[in-house]
Amino acid sequence: MRFTRLTSIAIVLICAHSAIAQSKISASVDQYVRSEMQHEHIPGLALLVSRDGKIVLAKGYGWSNVELQVPVKPETVFQSGSMGKQFTATAVMMLVEEGKIGLDDPIAKYFEGAPESWNDVTIRELLSHTAGFTDYPKNFDFRRDYTEAQLLKIVEGIPLAFPPGTKWSYSNLGYLTLGVLIHRVTGKFYGDFLQQRIFQPLDMSTTRIISEADIVPNRAAGYRLVKGKLKNQEWVSPTLNTTADGALYFSILDLAKWDAALYTEKLLKRSSLDEMWTVAKLKNGKPNSDDYGFGWEIWTKSGHRIVGHGGAWQGFRTHISRYVDDKLTVVVLTNLDSANPGKITDHVASLYLAK
Repeated sequence: MRFTRLTSIAIVLICAHSAIAQSKISASVDQYVRSEMQHEHIPGLALLVSRDGKIVLAKGYGWSNVELQVPVKPETVFQSGSMGKQFTATAVMMLVEEGKIGLDDPIAKYFEGAPESWNDVTIRELLSHTAGFTDYPKNFDFRRDYTEAQLLKIVEGIPLAFPPGTKWSYSNLGYLTLGVLIHRVTGKFYGDFLQQRIFQPLDMSTTRIISEADIVPNRAAGYRLVKGKLKNQEWVSPTLNTTADGALYFSILDLAKWDAALYTEKLLKRSSLDEMWTVAKLKNGKPNSDDYGFGWEIWTKSGHRIVGHGGAWQGFRTHISRYVDDKLTVVVLTNLDSANPGKITDHVASLYLAK
């Protein structure tokens, strides 16, 4: 009886100590986030911290919509920017697992009439930005509506910047092409494929392709700074908000579900996830210069292994950092195009890792 009572007291004391420690960390996080938002002039921010797939902190700061004075909350929906590339890469790896495509297949196999140079480009190289594909050309009109076929024709008309597999160079057009590939192979628009195979199975109810015409509950507005003054985001055509290089809506609550799924094999086998989180090699056998996998960057900070990615689009900046060995994930979503969410994820993670 005495042992049981002492044990119960010990458990209560441990829980109390843990709660106090958590409260102190949360206070430090709040103080830092608010200070950084003021320093960077960020209107609104959503922060997610999760441990081993379970939410530790999900909180909104500032304004989702400045004009209407709507506060950010965990349900607030932000644009993804290039953070969306990890979902495109996951879709491609699903098709690889199903035997519908091969990582080392030449992409010309799936694009009839493609440039001859595409015979030397593999799906693996598109995923890892080592294919020689470039970014949108300087004269590209972001306010014009294009069909998928027209966008593909533009990509096909741009010569490769270097022989495939010899260098690394970030390419939004490479991921745009992967979205078209998914459509060609499955017969489904890549956004519908993501919805059916990833978002719905994980109950990611707010995650979807961008549509500024649709009524989207809790949608944040995007902003930019012009000579120190806050302005609304610049407008782009509807089609350019549907491409596979990063045109999604999501909330931190949905990203918590995504993070939790990555600890399991609900979507992909562990071997496929490990390949996505391994630095892709060039043809000479050396790792690519940016330590990039498939839709994820891989790096080490103070001895901690991290996989993550940032995003920027239409007045939004986002970042996810998954501390693999620590089973800690930090996500920061902001609605300012000049914000530095990666800096914030780093500092918030350091507070929890110190604990």
